[in-house]
Amino acid sequence: MGNLGAALSLLLGCALAPAALAASTPPACTGAPPSGELRAQRIPAATPTHDGPSLYEGPVWVGDALYFSDFGDGPAFPSRIRRLAPDGSVTTAVEDSGSNGLAVDAQGRLVVASHKDKALLRQAPGSGARTPVASRYAGQPFNSPNDIAIAGDGTIYFTDPDYQRSAAPGRQPVTGVYRVGTDGVVTLVDGSRRNPNGIALSPDGATLYVGALDGVLRAYPVQGGAARLPGRDLVTGLDGPDGFAVDCQGNLYVTEHGARRVRVFSPAGKELATIRVDANVTNAAFGGADGRTLYITGARALWQVRLGIGGHPY
Repeated sequence: MGNLGAALSLLLGCALAPAALAASTPPACTGAPPSGELRAQRIPAATPTHDGPSLYEGPVWVGDALYFSDFGDGPAFPSRIRRLAPDGSVTTAVEDSGSNGLAVDAQGRLVVASHKDKALLRQAPGSGARTPVASRYAGQPFNSPNDIAIAGDGTIYFTDPDYQRSAAPGRQPVTGVYRVGTDGVVTLVDGSRRNPNGIALSPDGATLYVGALDGVLRAYPVQGGAARLPGRDLVTGLDGPDGFAVDCQGNLYVTEHGARRVRVFSPAGKELATIRVDANVTNAAFGGADGRTLYITGARALWQVRLGIGGHPY
Protein backbone atom coordinates (compact mmCIF):
# COMPACT_ATOMS: atom_id res chain seq x y z
CA MET A 1 0.00 0.00 0.00
CA GLY A 2 3.02 2.29 0.21
CA ASN A 3 2.85 3.61 -3.35
CA LEU A 4 -0.84 4.42 -3.03
CA GLY A 5 -0.30 6.14 0.30
CA ALA A 6 2.37 8.37 -1.20
CA ALA A 7 0.22 9.06 -4.24
CA LEU A 8 -2.77 10.02 -2.15
CA SER A 9 -0.53 12.23 -0.04
CA LEU A 10 0.40 14.07 -3.21
CA LEU A 11 -3.24 14.29 -4.23
CA LEU A 12 -4.46 15.66 -0.93
CA GLY A 13 -1.45 17.84 -0.21
CA CYS A 14 -1.10 19.42 -3.64
CA ALA A 15 -3.73 18.62 -6.24
CA LEU A 16 -6.52 18.80 -3.65
CA ALA A 17 -5.69 21.32 -0.97
CA PRO A 18 -8.02 21.16 2.06
CA ALA A 19 -10.11 24.13 0.95
CA ALA A 20 -10.58 22.62 -2.50
CA LEU A 21 -11.35 19.19 -1.11
CA ALA A 22 -14.33 20.30 0.96
CA ALA A 23 -17.49 18.58 -0.22
CA SER A 24 -19.48 20.67 -2.65
CA THR A 25 -22.51 22.47 -1.22
CA PRO A 26 -25.50 21.76 -3.47
CA PRO A 27 -27.35 24.79 -4.79
CA ALA A 28 -31.05 25.35 -4.19
CA CYS A 29 -33.10 22.82 -6.14
CA THR A 30 -34.60 24.78 -9.02
CA GLY A 31 -35.14 24.04 -12.68
CA ALA A 32 -36.41 20.98 -14.49
CA PRO A 33 -34.87 17.65 -15.52
CA PRO A 34 -34.14 17.00 -19.20
CA SER A 35 -36.74 15.59 -21.57
CA GLY A 36 -36.56 13.97 -24.98
CA GLU A 37 -33.17 13.16 -26.49
CA LEU A 38 -29.88 14.97 -25.87
CA ARG A 39 -26.28 14.36 -26.92
CA ALA A 40 -23.26 14.83 -24.67
CA GLN A 41 -20.02 16.28 -26.01
CA ARG A 42 -16.60 14.70 -25.64
CA ILE A 43 -13.99 16.56 -23.62
CA PRO A 44 -10.99 16.52 -26.00
CA ALA A 45 -8.27 16.71 -23.33
CA ALA A 46 -9.33 13.43 -21.68
CA THR A 47 -7.07 11.29 -23.85
CA PRO A 48 -6.16 7.70 -22.83
CA THR A 49 -3.09 7.06 -20.68
CA HIS A 50 -3.10 3.25 -20.86
CA ASP A 51 -2.09 1.10 -23.82
CA GLY A 52 -4.95 -1.14 -24.87
CA PRO A 53 -8.50 -1.17 -23.49
CA SER A 54 -9.24 1.06 -20.53
CA LEU A 55 -12.19 2.59 -18.69
CA TYR A 56 -12.78 5.91 -16.97
CA GLU A 57 -14.87 5.56 -13.80
CA GLY A 58 -15.88 7.09 -10.48
CA PRO A 59 -16.38 10.77 -11.42
CA VAL A 60 -16.59 13.13 -8.44
CA TRP A 61 -16.79 16.93 -8.47
CA VAL A 62 -14.65 18.46 -5.72
CA GLY A 63 -14.12 22.19 -5.29
CA ASP A 64 -13.65 23.48 -8.84
CA ALA A 65 -12.57 20.29 -10.61
CA LEU A 66 -13.70 16.83 -11.66
CA TYR A 67 -11.70 13.79 -10.53
CA PHE A 68 -12.09 10.34 -12.09
CA SER A 69 -10.42 6.94 -12.13
CA ASP A 70 -8.65 5.69 -15.25
CA PHE A 71 -7.85 1.98 -15.20
CA GLY A 72 -6.54 -0.46 -17.74
CA ASP A 73 -7.54 -4.01 -18.60
CA GLY A 74 -4.13 -5.53 -17.92
CA PRO A 75 -2.80 -7.55 -14.97
CA ALA A 76 -4.06 -6.07 -11.67
CA PHE A 77 -6.06 -3.44 -13.63
CA PRO A 78 -3.58 -0.57 -13.14
CA SER A 79 -5.40 2.61 -12.18
CA ARG A 80 -4.69 6.31 -11.72
CA ILE A 81 -6.82 9.28 -10.65
CA ARG A 82 -7.04 12.15 -13.13
CA ARG A 83 -8.23 15.75 -12.76
CA LEU A 84 -10.23 17.89 -15.17
CA ALA A 85 -9.36 21.52 -14.35
CA PRO A 86 -11.54 24.59 -14.89
CA ASP A 87 -9.49 25.51 -17.98
CA GLY A 88 -10.39 22.17 -19.61
CA SER A 89 -6.98 20.55 -19.17
CA VAL A 90 -6.65 17.01 -17.81
CA THR A 91 -3.72 15.91 -15.67
CA THR A 92 -2.83 12.88 -13.57
CA ALA A 93 -3.41 13.62 -9.88
CA VAL A 94 -2.55 10.18 -8.46
CA GLU A 95 -0.46 7.40 -9.96
CA ASP A 96 -1.05 3.79 -8.94
CA SER A 97 -4.30 4.63 -7.12
CA GLY A 98 -5.88 1.18 -7.49
CA SER A 99 -9.21 2.97 -7.71
CA ASN A 100 -12.57 2.46 -9.33
CA GLY A 101 -15.34 4.45 -7.59
CA LEU A 102 -14.60 7.74 -5.82
CA ALA A 103 -16.60 9.84 -3.36
CA VAL A 104 -16.14 12.70 -0.90
CA ASP A 105 -17.74 12.66 2.53
CA ALA A 106 -19.20 15.58 4.48
CA GLN A 107 -15.86 16.20 6.21
CA GLY A 108 -14.06 16.65 2.90
CA ARG A 109 -12.32 13.28 3.01
CA LEU A 110 -11.77 11.33 -0.16
CA VAL A 111 -13.29 7.83 -0.12
CA VAL A 112 -11.79 5.38 -2.63
CA ALA A 113 -13.17 2.03 -3.80
CA SER A 114 -9.93 0.18 -4.51
CA HIS A 115 -9.84 -3.03 -6.51
CA LYS A 116 -6.07 -3.15 -5.92
CA ASP A 117 -6.51 -3.22 -2.12
CA LYS A 118 -9.93 -4.91 -2.20
CA ALA A 119 -11.09 -2.29 0.27
CA LEU A 120 -12.65 1.10 0.86
CA LEU A 121 -10.08 3.69 1.96
CA ARG A 122 -10.49 7.14 3.52
CA GLN A 123 -7.91 9.88 3.09
CA ALA A 124 -7.72 12.90 5.41
CA PRO A 125 -7.25 16.25 3.62
CA GLY A 126 -3.79 17.77 3.52
CA SER A 127 -1.91 14.74 4.86
CA GLY A 128 -0.50 11.39 3.80
CA ALA A 129 -2.50 9.53 6.45
CA ARG A 130 -5.17 7.18 5.23
CA THR A 131 -7.32 4.65 7.01
CA PRO A 132 -9.30 1.64 5.86
CA VAL A 133 -13.05 2.12 5.90
CA ALA A 134 -13.77 -1.52 5.12
CA SER A 135 -11.24 -4.17 4.15
CA ARG A 136 -12.91 -7.49 5.05
CA TYR A 137 -16.24 -9.12 5.68
CA ALA A 138 -16.58 -12.40 7.60
CA GLY A 139 -12.78 -12.60 7.68
CA GLN A 140 -12.32 -12.47 3.90
CA PRO A 141 -11.29 -9.69 1.48
CA PHE A 142 -13.88 -8.19 -0.83
CA ASN A 143 -14.03 -9.04 -4.54
CA SER A 144 -13.46 -5.62 -6.14
CA PRO A 145 -15.23 -2.65 -4.50
CA ASN A 146 -16.83 -0.65 -7.28
CA ASP A 147 -19.19 2.20 -6.43
CA ILE A 148 -20.03 4.24 -3.30
CA ALA A 149 -22.95 6.12 -1.72
CA ILE A 150 -22.60 8.10 1.52
CA ALA A 151 -25.60 9.00 3.67
CA GLY A 152 -26.00 12.27 5.52
CA ASP A 153 -25.15 10.61 8.85
CA GLY A 154 -21.90 9.18 7.47
CA THR A 155 -23.15 5.66 6.76
CA ILE A 156 -21.47 4.30 3.63
CA TYR A 157 -22.93 1.82 1.15
CA PHE A 158 -20.89 0.19 -1.59
CA THR A 159 -21.15 -2.49 -4.26
CA ASP A 160 -18.73 -5.39 -4.62
CA PRO A 161 -19.00 -7.15 -8.00
CA ASP A 162 -16.29 -9.46 -9.29
CA TYR A 163 -15.23 -7.62 -12.46
CA GLN A 164 -11.72 -6.81 -11.17
CA ARG A 165 -11.51 -9.64 -8.63
CA SER A 166 -8.27 -10.99 -10.11
CA ALA A 167 -6.45 -7.74 -9.21
CA ALA A 168 -5.43 -9.21 -5.83
CA PRO A 169 -5.86 -12.47 -3.88
CA GLY A 170 -9.03 -13.23 -1.94
CA ARG A 171 -12.76 -13.05 -2.55
CA GLN A 172 -16.24 -13.18 -1.12
CA PRO A 173 -18.63 -16.09 -1.82
CA VAL A 174 -21.23 -13.63 -3.16
CA THR A 175 -21.24 -10.40 -5.14
CA GLY A 176 -22.86 -8.07 -2.64
CA VAL A 177 -24.12 -4.72 -1.51
CA TYR A 178 -22.55 -3.68 1.82
CA ARG A 179 -23.17 -1.11 4.53
CA VAL A 180 -20.47 0.43 6.71
CA GLY A 181 -22.05 1.95 9.83
CA THR A 182 -20.73 5.04 11.58
CA ASP A 183 -19.31 2.60 14.14
CA GLY A 184 -17.25 0.93 11.41
CA VAL A 185 -19.24 -2.32 11.45
CA VAL A 186 -19.66 -3.87 7.98
CA THR A 187 -22.90 -5.69 7.18
CA LEU A 188 -24.13 -7.41 4.03
CA VAL A 189 -27.26 -5.65 2.79
CA ASP A 190 -27.99 -7.94 -0.16
CA GLY A 191 -25.97 -10.92 -1.35
CA SER A 192 -28.51 -12.13 -3.91
CA ARG A 193 -27.68 -9.78 -6.81
CA ARG A 194 -25.35 -10.93 -9.57
CA ASN A 195 -22.68 -8.24 -9.90
CA PRO A 196 -24.32 -5.20 -8.31
CA ASN A 197 -22.69 -2.11 -9.75
CA GLY A 198 -24.06 1.44 -9.56
CA ILE A 199 -25.34 2.69 -6.20
CA ALA A 200 -26.84 5.96 -4.97
CA LEU A 201 -29.14 7.42 -2.33
CA SER A 202 -32.20 9.59 -2.86
CA PRO A 203 -31.74 13.25 -1.81
CA ASP A 204 -33.70 12.66 1.41
CA GLY A 205 -31.70 9.50 2.19
CA ALA A 206 -34.87 7.41 2.44
CA THR A 207 -34.12 5.16 -0.55
CA LEU A 208 -31.01 3.27 -1.67
CA TYR A 209 -30.82 2.48 -5.39
CA VAL A 210 -28.69 -0.34 -6.79
CA GLY A 211 -28.30 -1.48 -10.39
CA ALA A 212 -26.96 -4.91 -11.31
CA LEU A 213 -26.03 -7.21 -14.19
CA ASP A 214 -29.63 -8.48 -14.30
CA GLY A 215 -30.71 -5.17 -15.85
CA VAL A 216 -32.74 -4.17 -12.81
CA LEU A 217 -32.56 -0.92 -10.86
CA ARG A 218 -33.83 -1.84 -7.39
CA ALA A 219 -34.98 0.59 -4.70
CA TYR A 220 -34.40 -0.40 -1.05
CA PRO A 221 -36.16 1.51 1.75
CA VAL A 222 -33.80 2.96 4.36
CA GLN A 223 -35.29 2.51 7.82
CA GLY A 224 -33.57 2.98 11.16
CA GLY A 225 -30.37 4.06 9.41
CA ALA A 226 -30.06 0.93 7.23
CA ALA A 227 -31.32 -0.27 3.85
CA ARG A 228 -33.87 -3.07 4.13
CA LEU A 229 -34.77 -6.07 2.01
CA PRO A 230 -36.43 -7.04 -0.21
CA GLY A 231 -36.72 -3.70 -1.98
CA ARG A 232 -38.71 -3.18 -5.16
CA ASP A 233 -37.76 -3.23 -8.82
CA LEU A 234 -38.01 0.39 -9.96
CA VAL A 235 -36.77 -0.07 -13.55
CA THR A 236 -36.28 -3.35 -15.43
CA GLY A 237 -34.86 -4.22 -18.84
CA LEU A 238 -31.84 -1.95 -18.58
CA ASP A 239 -29.01 -2.70 -21.04
CA GLY A 240 -25.95 -3.30 -18.86
CA PRO A 241 -26.65 -0.73 -16.13
CA ASP A 242 -23.46 0.68 -14.62
CA GLY A 243 -23.11 3.75 -12.39
CA PHE A 244 -25.62 6.57 -12.13
CA ALA A 245 -26.19 10.06 -10.82
CA VAL A 246 -29.10 11.64 -8.94
CA ASP A 247 -30.34 15.20 -9.38
CA CYS A 248 -31.70 17.37 -6.58
CA GLN A 249 -35.28 16.32 -7.34
CA GLY A 250 -34.37 12.63 -7.07
CA ASN A 251 -34.37 11.81 -10.79
CA LEU A 252 -31.91 9.06 -11.74
CA TYR A 253 -29.38 9.31 -14.59
CA VAL A 254 -28.55 5.66 -15.34
CA THR A 255 -25.64 4.73 -17.61
CA GLU A 256 -26.25 1.73 -19.86
CA HIS A 257 -22.81 0.45 -20.70
CA GLY A 258 -23.14 -1.20 -24.11
CA ALA A 259 -26.08 0.90 -25.26
CA ARG A 260 -23.90 4.05 -25.14
CA ARG A 261 -26.52 6.11 -23.41
CA VAL A 262 -27.69 7.60 -20.14
CA ARG A 263 -31.40 7.28 -19.49
CA VAL A 264 -33.16 9.57 -17.04
CA PHE A 265 -35.93 8.20 -14.82
CA SER A 266 -38.17 9.89 -12.28
CA PRO A 267 -38.21 8.61 -8.67
CA ALA A 268 -41.32 6.66 -9.69
CA GLY A 269 -39.44 4.92 -12.51
CA LYS A 270 -40.92 6.90 -15.42
CA GLU A 271 -38.53 7.43 -18.33
CA LEU A 272 -37.91 11.15 -18.94
CA ALA A 273 -34.98 11.50 -21.33
CA THR A 274 -32.05 9.85 -23.10
CA ILE A 275 -28.54 11.31 -23.31
CA ARG A 276 -26.47 9.80 -26.13
CA VAL A 277 -22.69 9.34 -26.26
CA ASP A 278 -20.35 7.75 -28.81
CA ALA A 279 -18.71 4.97 -26.74
CA ASN A 280 -19.54 2.61 -23.89
CA VAL A 281 -20.43 4.43 -20.65
CA THR A 282 -19.68 3.66 -17.00
CA ASN A 283 -20.82 6.42 -14.63
CA ALA A 284 -22.02 10.01 -14.21
CA ALA A 285 -21.84 12.91 -11.75
CA PHE A 286 -23.02 16.51 -11.53
CA GLY A 287 -20.53 19.36 -11.35
CA GLY A 288 -19.47 22.67 -12.77
CA ALA A 289 -19.60 26.07 -11.10
CA ASP A 290 -23.38 25.89 -10.71
CA GLY A 291 -23.69 22.10 -10.37
CA ARG A 292 -25.69 21.82 -13.59
CA THR A 293 -23.20 20.07 -15.86
CA LEU A 294 -23.52 16.30 -16.07
CA TYR A 295 -20.15 14.59 -16.56
CA ILE A 296 -20.16 11.08 -18.01
CA THR A 297 -17.28 8.60 -17.93
CA GLY A 298 -16.80 5.66 -20.26
CA ALA A 299 -14.44 3.67 -22.45
CA ARG A 300 -11.39 5.94 -22.84
CA ALA A 301 -13.69 8.97 -22.99
CA LEU A 302 -15.18 11.73 -20.85
CA TRP A 303 -18.28 13.72 -21.87
CA GLN A 304 -20.29 16.67 -20.58
CA VAL A 305 -23.78 18.03 -21.14
CA ARG A 306 -25.38 21.16 -19.70
CA LEU A 307 -28.72 20.63 -17.94
CA GLY A 308 -31.36 22.83 -16.40
CA ILE A 309 -31.04 21.24 -12.98
CA GLY A 310 -28.25 20.41 -10.52
CA GLY A 311 -27.45 17.23 -8.68
CA HIS A 312 -25.15 15.15 -6.53
CA PRO A 313 -21.38 15.54 -7.15
CA TYR A 314 -20.68 11.77 -7.39
